[in-house]
Amino acid sequence: MNKSVLSKVVLVLSGAVASACGLLGLGGGKGGGNDQGELVGVPGREGWVMTIPYGMVPIPAGTFHMGQADEDPASTQINFNKQVTIGSFFMDDTEITNNEYRQFTNFFLVDNGTIEGFETVDAETFRQKYYPDTASWVRDFAHHMGDPIQDYYYWHPGYDDYPVVGVNWDAAVFFGKWRTAYLNDYRKSVGDFQMPSFRLPSEAEWEYAARGGRDMAKYPWGNPYIRNSKGCMLANFKPGRGNFYDDGFAYTSPVQAYFPNDFGLYDMAGNVSEWCLDDFNPASVPTVWDLNPQYIDPRTNPEGSQYNPKIPPKKVVRGGSWKDVAYYLETGTRTYEFKDSTRAYIGFRCAMTHLGRSSGQEF
Repeated sequence: MNKSVLSKVVLVLSGAVASACGLLGLGGGKGGGNDQGELVGVPGREGWVMTIPYGMVPIPAGTFHMGQADEDPASTQINFNKQVTIGSFFMDDTEITNNEYRQFTNFFLVDNGTIEGFETVDAETFRQKYYPDTASWVRDFAHHMGDPIQDYYYWHPGYDDYPVVGVNWDAAVFFGKWRTAYLNDYRKSVGDFQMPSFRLPSEAEWEYAARGGRDMAKYPWGNPYIRNSKGCMLANFKPGRGNFYDDGFAYTSPVQAYFPNDFGLYDMAGNVSEWCLDDFNPASVPTVWDLNPQYIDPRTNPEGSQYNPKIPPKKVVRGGSWKDVAYYLETGTRTYEFKDSTRAYIGFRCAMTHLGRSSGQEF
């Protein structure tokens, strides 16, 4: 289902629910001029429209059971089920691609671009902190002929629509800040209200979105198989020892190479694993709140009272990748990576909080 059709379906369904529950007609500004001493609000603030950002799909608010949807073969006991509510948000329909990330790197390294109010980064600092680590293709795997991938993966046009990798957590966060400033700089120039920030999705948002509205689904496409009725693989991963190619790709695949889930999101299982906003703690699930949870580790948060610089920060990574077995593709499987790590199998996508009424009829 394409983006426009999905948006119409969500609009019809959410509008029907809102109407049935008596929600339509809520809100509406009272502001106007000549208040005659009455409390009518500040005029001139009408006209805000929460438009769907280009390349994103709307994720309606809802409640789901976060956690494992099948057995826990590793006996990790770190993802017991917990009912959680998620507010509506937007999410990139694909992982950020090499060519999309190149727009970001070219802004600083080629165009010498600046945005009013946004931090300036000199070229050398940018290369050290935010340019993809192409050497990860060689470094991550011992005795592996990764040189050709290292040489071509990021810059060659043959890989433009493949997911960017070799980007650490801080670089993914900075990309979101730049993307926010870049969009809002344009909106300001044409007199539009500012849009919310692009950011990494929380772990709970990511899992909720991956399930595509299918509560307790083992995979983004449902249960319980990794092949469709024709025997075709449903994601890019490692089906067995020494077997990387049964899904059609030895390494990563182009984005949108497989069918999307019911929210219209591609590659929520396999291709590359994805950074999430949360700090990782094996005991965080029962700790966090059950409404839009996000775990922030006080030991690795410089603003926290328990901050300890000797503890390396771990960030949640979700979804499994081209080099992982099927267990890591499950919607409830939790894993992590150190936030300063750059891997040939970790990428990211952005989310944006939806502003306004939570019933979803705006979509």
